[in-house]
Amino acid sequence: MASHAASVTCLHSNLSSLSLPSRRSRNEHSAPHSLTITASKNPPISGRSLRAAVIGGGPAGSSAAESLASGGIETFLFERSPAAAKPCGGAIPLCMLDEFKIPLQLVDRHVTEMKIISPSNLTVDFGKTLHPGEFIAMVRREVLDSFLRSRAESSGASLITGLVTDLEVPSSDSAPYVVHYTSNSSPRSLAVDVVVGADGANSRVAKSIKAGDYSWAIAFQERIRLPEEKMKYYENLAEMYLGSDVSPDFYAWVFPKCDHVAVGTGTICSKQEIKAFQRGIRERVKPKIAGGEVIKVEAHPIPEHPRPVRVRGRVALVGDAAGYVTKCSGEGIYFAAKSGRMCGEAIVKASERGTREVREEDLRREYLREWDARYASTYRLLDLLQSVFYRSNRTREALVELCGDEYVQRMSLDSYMYKRLAAGNRWEDVKMAANTVGSLVRAHIMGRHVDALEA
Repeated sequence: MASHAASVTCLHSNLSSLSLPSRRSRNEHSAPHSLTITASKNPPISGRSLRAAVIGGGPAGSSAAESLASGGIETFLFERSPAAAKPCGGAIPLCMLDEFKIPLQLVDRHVTEMKIISPSNLTVDFGKTLHPGEFIAMVRREVLDSFLRSRAESSGASLITGLVTDLEVPSSDSAPYVVHYTSNSSPRSLAVDVVVGADGANSRVAKSIKAGDYSWAIAFQERIRLPEEKMKYYENLAEMYLGSDVSPDFYAWVFPKCDHVAVGTGTICSKQEIKAFQRGIRERVKPKIAGGEVIKVEAHPIPEHPRPVRVRGRVALVGDAAGYVTKCSGEGIYFAAKSGRMCGEAIVKASERGTREVREEDLRREYLREWDARYASTYRLLDLLQSVFYRSNRTREALVELCGDEYVQRMSLDSYMYKRLAAGNRWEDVKMAANTVGSLVRAHIMGRHVDALEA
């Protein structure tokens, strides 16, 4: 490894040779969390702060940029289409409103009624165990994303509207990464010390560091403006539909927004049939959306599991780029924002608020290990649940039957809304396990009888 003096000289030379966007002034906006800065053996940076590029301005990228800029890092946040909206159901857990200080005026609907509908149209009210004041927040991604980006700017991050075309990976630990991008139809470059890839399932950053492939699903959604009397039905109600007619390996949804509903579905194993599954969910809800007007059609890839590599060199992946969407529930917004914040805070800590260089081992220790210690078991559990309950219509019927149990509902809602392992009751846990087996057995037996009648 090069000496400290050679490292600083080389990096300063490379950074100075490239034109940089004008720097926004940093205000006194406080960091999202107070950080304890520990002693570091990394070389100090002379005459400037650590410089970071965050690629992607969704919840993951904006949260990372906010943490970085608040922590003294010179931060550049790239977003190619600030006005665009990712196809997304838009449900966020209650704890996110407080943890990320999301203003209530950004929430379109306070969902207090949730219905899960089985392939045979058995309907379970999943919201009956909600406590007073509890709800599922429904937001529009274009509204939430814009707010988070603006807050990152207020913290001192420079927002660059441009398409990142390539990330030039250095051949030595002392050389900078170079972000090549197009802005206002002009090719430009920016040299930085560290990169956060928050650019979604088709991440260019992930490809640049050879982070490996992963399975991905396709989500398809239509925004439908309903007549007033029909919109009233969905005022505080969300519906989730199960069945091979709407998805072979996921669920379809009807989620309420400010003046319309989002009707969509997703699949990983039959992506070429996604429009057929969308027709399936529209057929299932046909009487409820009759007379509605489609105002927007959206489609987007969704990761199905974490990438094989999420940190390499001085590059870290967060959000969809890292593969942080849960199976079974398909939740991604909270984990995107959380991973971005954790990654940003890790860089601030490792660099002693931007005064020292950062190495791969720092990102692994402060970000990746902390993330896996906190959430890896959650992803494994939901992966297991999906493999058990989404195999066939029989097992989907069993899942809906199981969701009718109030103990199952309370435990599930606590885990979802507060991102914590709910304190259970040992006897109730035993009963839940027995009920799960019983539901699966009953669904299998009923399925065999149906098969025999249809034969």
